[in-house]
Amino acid sequence: MCGIVAAVAQRNVAPLLIAGLKALEYRGYDSSGVAVLDHGAIRRVRAKGKVREMEAMYQADPLPGSTGIAHTRWATHGVPNEANAHPHIAGRVAIVHNGIIENYVSLRAELQARGHVFTSETDTEVMAALIDERL
Repeated sequence: MCGIVAAVAQRNVAPLLIAGLKALEYRGYDSSGVAVLDHGAIRRVRAKGKVREMEAMYQADPLPGSTGIAHTRWATHGVPNEANAHPHIAGRVAIVHNGIIENYVSLRAELQARGHVFTSETDTEVMAALIDERL
């Protein structure tokens, strides 16, 4: 079962987000990730496996930023791997999502026809691209 954590603070939020994901580990998941907004740029770290594996990647290259989102994922579309882990980024949009977007295949085809390139097999990346396009 997936979990979502978000934070806005006057300090770096990635440690708060990671702590939140650790508190949700009992729910079961196959990958995790964190995205933060740092001076207008979105940065993220994602990993297959346990939160501690993603946290080790974060520790090697910390993400500063006072606004962020985090997610633990249980695969529904696409295999469990780093590319399919949330958050997904498209342009100015970082998104996490629990659920299933039923018409994502047709939306993906429409977006690809307009030139969008996808890096995952997920319905969530399609939603990020659609939102970014509408912005």
